[in-house]
Amino acid sequence: MEFITDARVAAGAIAAGHLAALPTETVYGLGANADDANAIAQVYSAKGRPGDHPLIVHVIDAQAMESWVRDVPDYARRLAEQFWPGPLTLVLPRSQRARDFITGGQDSVAVRVPSHALAQRVLAELAQLTDDPSIGIAAPSANRFGHVSPTTAQHVTDELANFLSINDVILDGGPCAVGVESTIVDCTGLLPIILRPGFVTQHDVEQCTGMSLDSGSSVRASGTLDSHYSPAAHVILINDDESLLNADSGFIALSSIDTPLGLIRVAKPETIEEYATVLYSALREADARSLKTVYVVPPTGAGLAAAIRDRLTRAAHELESRHITSRHIDETQP
Repeated sequence: MEFITDARVAAGAIAAGHLAALPTETVYGLGANADDANAIAQVYSAKGRPGDHPLIVHVIDAQAMESWVRDVPDYARRLAEQFWPGPLTLVLPRSQRARDFITGGQDSVAVRVPSHALAQRVLAELAQLTDDPSIGIAAPSANRFGHVSPTTAQHVTDELANFLSINDVILDGGPCAVGVESTIVDCTGLLPIILRPGFVTQHDVEQCTGMSLDSGSSVRASGTLDSHYSPAAHVILINDDESLLNADSGFIALSSIDTPLGLIRVAKPETIEEYATVLYSALREADARSLKTVYVVPPTGAGLAAAIRDRLTRAAHELESRHITSRHIDETQP
């Protein structure tokens, strides 16, 4: 499929009931009108996504959120004020507008305001075309379900070209800046709960709300299955001093860690932020090289490093013969 660069064309496709793959600051999303059951069904079909797996509704600002939710706690409003637009998703009690085909049948809905300039432009154009300033775009990651998320328009077409219709479009906004999906915070209870770690960290949420985080949510959310974000290659998580590795396999680690003899380096980020940005591209590069295995040294520490470990642990989940060590995972610091 050819890419487009005109936000109004993408908005027009969505308004007409078609799909538009859109850049966000996190990853590319496969966008559809969040009020249109038929369009949402096309999203599920293109992705091969289970029907009870909820979607995230993207809106232009916090005021637009009010159309989709009810009973918003004060701490959720503080989070929205501080981190929107940006890579934060809030799960809140749903209004009548948010129907089962968006929420997966739950009494809550996930909402966020993306900061990517093109995503914002599409939302603004769509609001004009539909005369609805609160219009929402449901946009899960633009890839087949459970696969590696796309961070460029080329990734989208590589993955979904055979699953999109002639009327669907891919909007090219360049590489995504953050590179991992948004932090998801359950705001349906008295205290916030992080359902999926991301660029907005546990420390950020606690600082903003003045609250300690709760745990044990029953809410289903995007990207939280045990096995997810998986390339065709087997992902094996290792220590930085591991030996006896299979030759001709891929290797991902911070640049401070040398490449083991016989392995093929597919990424050597210098910082944690760069690690997040290049991770999915590196996993796709391993598949492009037909590598059967990718060894990964996860970053240590809290914050964004924990979000990277979360994605890597899910990507490696199906291979149970190897496990990440306790020094690389600190479940108390998502």
